[in-house]
Amino acid sequence: MKKSLVLAMAMALGVSATAFAANPFSDVPAGHWAYASVAKLAAAGVVTGYPDGTFKGDNLMTRYEMAQIVAKAYSKGAIGADDKLMAEFADELDNLGVRVAKLEKKADNVKITGEARFGYKDFDAELSSPMLPSLDSYDGEPPEIPGLEFGNHSIKAKAHEAALRTRLYLSGAVNDNWTYGAMLQNTQNLETNAQESTTQFRRAFVNGKIGEVEITAGRQAFTIGEGYVADLTGDALKLDFGNKLKTTIFAGRFDSVAYDTSALLGITGVAPFADEVPSAAVAAFASNSKTTLYGVTMAYDFTDKLYGNAGFYAREGHNIGTFSEDEAKLAEQKIYTAGLGYKFDKNVKMYAEYQKADKSMTDAVVIDGTSVSDEYASIVNYAGVGDDGWAATVYYKGANPMDKGSWGAYATYYDQSGAVILDSICELEDNMPAILGMKGYEIGTSYTLAKNITGKLSYFDLKNKDGRGFGEYNNKLIWSTVTFNF
Repeated sequence: MKKSLVLAMAMALGVSATAFAANPFSDVPAGHWAYASVAKLAAAGVVTGYPDGTFKGDNLMTRYEMAQIVAKAYSKGAIGADDKLMAEFADELDNLGVRVAKLEKKADNVKITGEARFGYKDFDAELSSPMLPSLDSYDGEPPEIPGLEFGNHSIKAKAHEAALRTRLYLSGAVNDNWTYGAMLQNTQNLETNAQESTTQFRRAFVNGKIGEVEITAGRQAFTIGEGYVADLTGDALKLDFGNKLKTTIFAGRFDSVAYDTSALLGITGVAPFADEVPSAAVAAFASNSKTTLYGVTMAYDFTDKLYGNAGFYAREGHNIGTFSEDEAKLAEQKIYTAGLGYKFDKNVKMYAEYQKADKSMTDAVVIDGTSVSDEYASIVNYAGVGDDGWAATVYYKGANPMDKGSWGAYATYYDQSGAVILDSICELEDNMPAILGMKGYEIGTSYTLAKNITGKLSYFDLKNKDGRGFGEYNNKLIWSTVTFNF
């Protein structure tokens, strides 16, 4: 087997019967028929022989020895990734560990993966407030607006969304220490026949290490802790370091954080009125399209079961809409968090977190040099606007896309003022007046229907935490998805 292998490798490397490097093996004399080929392979580093300086060309080879030669031949460019030898000795090549991993990087320098997620959302919202008209004020004929139902000091809204979201993830090796990553996202509206869709280049970043510090720079998405405060997407620089005390430092501008009137248009029930709102009014009170944030978070495992997280976030102040900062601004806000988690066993864990801001939302809004809290203290006190909050989640197992039949469940409770929410991981937050916080629960379950096909069903029931003195906004959501990974 070895003689035929020597000839094959020699031909693959372009060996001819001309001059070669000196033969390092004592048992292959100059007059041997394979002398030239063996010398060439040894010089190229494809074969190394035995510790005693012999080649033992008459011995039978083990599969592992053959795999070593195949790996070296591949690294030298003698054979390609699609060569039959690579497939034949795949298991042995895997067992070679780091050396094979490096070969795989060479073969697959750029990788493309993706997911297609079909989703359906059913919203059921109600706004009740003594400030809304009574039924009597309508003279028995409440307004007729599709999707809305007018009651006694209340308005109910129903809505639904069906969409297909496709994501393509690209990753490429720059060198042994740095990689490039990107994500292209297309969202297709499935409720019309107009082929309505949006396509965005959602991520583009580089990732690598300098010493013990991992660096991620560019347009990226990351979740801090469990995402109660920050589930961010934007242009940022992020540094991760530490083995025992895992630390993350970040700074950037995140378009997923919004404190403006345009964000209010996404609230369930507002859409039917959107055409009645002048665009100039929206622009006048719209904040910057991106909000600048910076912060630091730390995670520490006290034991193999008990772990903790602490964080600090700062959102820089800026003018509001078309007004100057002297006229109207959102002052800088700082948020401090502390959380504890416990792993009861391999299937069950729980995490709870407390959050505190240095300003409430009415403290942060400053008009002509005076905060809303100071200017309208009695009204703010009556409405009830806070500056802290907490949230907790219990997890059971989890659906593994690679394991058919695996499943999981979770339950989360939120009790957060708007001041401590930058961009929550809660799916319903985008359809809530998050500036008023949220209070309520979310439950869900997931199941792997087949390899790389996972279904998920979640139920949300949330109300505003702040401003309850003036009214209550209750939004319920049933969200179902089926995700195909490829």
